[in-house]
Amino acid sequence: MSRHRIALFGGTLAFYLAIVWAVLITSWLVALDWKVMLFRPYQQWPELHAFLDYYVVLGQRGPTAVMVACWLGWRSWRQHTLRPLLVLGTSLLLLNVTVGAVKLGLGRLGPHYATQIGSAEMFAGGDIFPSGHTANAVVTWGILAYLATTPRARRYLSAVSATVSLGVGLTTVYIGTHWLSDVVLGWAAGLLILLALPWFEPLIARTEAWIFAMRERLRERRGDARPATVTGAEAGPQPVLLPQSMATDGLTAEAVTAPVEPVLPAGHPAAGARARAHGGHPARPGGMPVAPAGVRRPPPHTERGPRAAGSPARPMSGG
Repeated sequence: MSRHRIALFGGTLAFYLAIVWAVLITSWLVALDWKVMLFRPYQQWPELHAFLDYYVVLGQRGPTAVMVACWLGWRSWRQHTLRPLLVLGTSLLLLNVTVGAVKLGLGRLGPHYATQIGSAEMFAGGDIFPSGHTANAVVTWGILAYLATTPRARRYLSAVSATVSLGVGLTTVYIGTHWLSDVVLGWAAGLLILLALPWFEPLIARTEAWIFAMRERLRERRGDARPATVTGAEAGPQPVLLPQSMATDGLTAEAVTAPVEPVLPAGHPAAGARARAHGGHPARPGGMPVAPAGVRRPPPHTERGPRAAGSPARPMSGG
């Protein structure tokens, strides 16, 4: 929370309290409310009525929250973060608590239900002071500017949200559902919520971390967590299962689990060192030395009998 934002928050809060006090003492602001109400703008410009009936929906909490939540949900999915949705939820919660409490506490009646000309119509069981449509428009569309990632986008979105909230507030005065002071207090109430959001950023960050931690725990319980991969150096020599016939040929467990030397190509620098380690002979895969060239072959099998002396010799060439 910067000093500039704190000063702006303090000024807006003082303006908010001044509007409430001016209505409570039935000051000139209440007289202005009655003049605008008796002017009946919807009768002065009836051609705007059809359009403004739809435009005022931009201040209704349900439709606007759904539209903005869809956009922020897509941003959360792209950026792999829950902060946009959590900021929207926090702002709407603050809006319901603060605006709703003041509405029910002051109990002001709307223009259509006014009982005495010139009266402030306070503490009469109403719920229109401040204007919920106006405050909701300021907060819901202002969140887009608050969450903007670039200064240029923040300026454009701030102008758009200010235009929409200004139009929604004046539309409620045109239709006759709110006093002018209701709308002014609604603008101040929505701005206070936007200015106070940085104070709730640490809570939003802790909530996001807690949600992600719970998600990982649920994944582990379902068995969705992938096992960690083990490299060959960490795994070490792995035992090999042999058939029963090979297991009875005198092979021991040390011989089976012994690491196998990799095959090196001809001319590899490590081939000469391995050959010297095997007594000057190159090694076959598995550590078995290869006989060098020129070594005699083993004697013939003794099971064969000697060739008969009188058997004719096989000719070397045909013919």
